[in-house]
Amino acid sequence: MRENDTHSLGVGYVLWIFGFLGSHRFYFGRPLSGTIYFFTLGLLLIGWIIDLFLMSKLEAEAERRYVSGEKNYTLAWVFLVFLGIFGVHRFYLGRIWTGLLYLLTVGLFGIGILYDFWMLNARISEKNQELSLASRSAGSRGAA
Repeated sequence: MRENDTHSLGVGYVLWIFGFLGSHRFYFGRPLSGTIYFFTLGLLLIGWIIDLFLMSKLEAEAERRYVSGEKNYTLAWVFLVFLGIFGVHRFYLGRIWTGLLYLLTVGLFGIGILYDFWMLNARISEKNQELSLASRSAGSRGAA
């Protein structure tokens, strides 16, 4: 396991199967191209096929961009994709109030789910940084 192991290349390849809808691009933190792939069927399948050979590059860029930590990116993405309308991914990240809001409004009527496809990686990274800082400050208080 690498030091900053945030995204799984294996999961990326599984998502690539549905990549003509942009799923692997969203997972690796490329929401703009994910959206373009969604509306153009992977740039008429040409971009989708090219991505098969670019997958390790996409994963490496995600590894550099996002912070590893207690919260698992793959698990959060599974929660978003399969249980997003219930806000499970938000509960997982400790966002209880918005999780409840998603639960009561079917993921803010679907618009919140689309927003989270764009923002989930950044939210996980922020949470991991926050948890890392909290554990370091608690450790330094315990040592004093």
